[in-house]
Amino acid sequence: MAYTTINKSSLHMNTVTYVANGSTNAQTGVGFQPDWIITKSRTSAYGANVYNSLSGVTKFFNGITTGVIGSSTDKIASFDSDGFTLKGGDNSNYNSGGTGVGWSWKANGGSGASNTNGTITSTVSANTTAGMSIATWSGTGSNASIGHGLGGVDCMIIKNTNTSRDWYFWQKTMAYNTRLELNNTEAFTTNTDNMTALPDATKINMGVSTQNNGSSQDYVGFFFQEKKGYNKFGSYKGNGNSSNGTFVYTGFAPTFVLIKNVTGDQWLIKDNKRPGYNPNNTLYANLNNTEDTSSSVYTDFLSNGFKLRGNYGGQNTSNVEYVYMAFGQSIVGTNNVPNNAR
Repeated sequence: MAYTTINKSSLHMNTVTYVANGSTNAQTGVGFQPDWIITKSRTSAYGANVYNSLSGVTKFFNGITTGVIGSSTDKIASFDSDGFTLKGGDNSNYNSGGTGVGWSWKANGGSGASNTNGTITSTVSANTTAGMSIATWSGTGSNASIGHGLGGVDCMIIKNTNTSRDWYFWQKTMAYNTRLELNNTEAFTTNTDNMTALPDATKINMGVSTQNNGSSQDYVGFFFQEKKGYNKFGSYKGNGNSSNGTFVYTGFAPTFVLIKNVTGDQWLIKDNKRPGYNPNNTLYANLNNTEDTSSSVYTDFLSNGFKLRGNYGGQNTSNVEYVYMAFGQSIVGTNNVPNNAR
C-alpha cells in the first residue's frame, strides 16, 4: 500500500541551516531550485526575509510585516539548481554573523504562465505534483476571482506588494470569510471582503479586501493543496499539559510545522534541521527575535505526527484551538521504498 504520492518530499520542500560568512554564501543540499524562500537568523534579532521566483531575485519582503516588497542586490544573488546563494554585506539577510535557516519550496520555476481561470488574469507557477503554486495579479476593488493552477486549494498566504497591508492567511479548517494575519498575533477576522466562497478546483473567489483584491493593488500569493503523506493543513485543541501535550496526527513524519493560536498569539515555526530536534527549538515568523530554546515551546516530531511537550499559549493552552500547516514524509511511497525515519 502506498501512503504517499510524493516519494521524496525533500525534492519539493526542504530546510537548510547555515553559518553566516559576510560574503557570497552558497547554500546547497536543498535538493531543487527553490521558488519560495524564507530566511531567518537564529542568533540575531531580525525578522524573516521572504523571496519568490515570480517577483525575481532582487525583490524581497524585509520581515513578515505590513511593508511593501523591496528591491536590493545585496540579499540573494541567485536561485540555484540545488539551493540559493546569499550575498554578503547586509545584516538583514542573515549573512553577516551567527547562524541562519532557510526554508524552501518548489513551484514550477521560471516567470510563470498566464492563467485565465478567474475573472482576473493571474501569472502562475504551479507544482501540481506537490500541490504548491505561486501567483501574481492586480486587484480590481470589486468581487473577483483568480486562477491558482492547482486542482484545489487547502491553504493560502497572500501579500499586497505595493501597499502596506497585513499578510492574509487562510486554511481549510477556517470559514471562507475568515482570515488570520501572518505578521501579527490577532485572532480570526471574519468579513465578507475576505472571500466570497470557498476556493474551487481552478480559482480563488475573492472579496474586496485590500489584502487580496484592492483596486490597482498588486499581489503575490502562495497556494497549497493537500497531498497525502506529504502535507497537511488542520487544527487541534491544546490540553495545557507541559509534559504530555496534545498529539497531532498528520500521517507522516513532519519536517516543517507552522502553528497559530486562533484566539491570538505568535506564529511558531519548527523544523527537523535545527539543533534541539525532539524537542524542537522554535522561531517566530512574525517576530524579530532569536531562536527560542525554552521548554515551554518543546515539540517532538514523530513518525506520524507531532506532539507538544510545552504549554506555551502559542501552541498548547487547554481547550484552545490552533491551526497548523505541516510538511514531511510518509514511510512508504508509490515506489514501495521505505523512507528512513529520523
